[in-house]
Amino acid sequence: MQVQVRLGAGLARVAGTPRMIVELADGATVADLLGCLESSYPTLAAGLPAALPLVAGAHAARAQELAHGDEVALLLPAAGG
Repeated sequence: MQVQVRLGAGLARVAGTPRMIVELADGATVADLLGCLESSYPTLAAGLPAALPLVAGAHAARAQELAHGDEVALLLPAAGG
């Protein structure tokens, strides 16, 4: 199955692109997607553990199963005061 990945500004800068399409096995989870991205894009590996995944605009647990065509946004938390 294919899922669309939208990277937040910090991750997009490291990856060199704000969007990508990733091919995953049926039944793959958010954690599987992150593992695939880490192995396919080693430059993202440092930022992915802190990334907040959203599927269809809602926070997603790493164990959440994905479906073909889902859009997963990966955003880095903002800090400041």
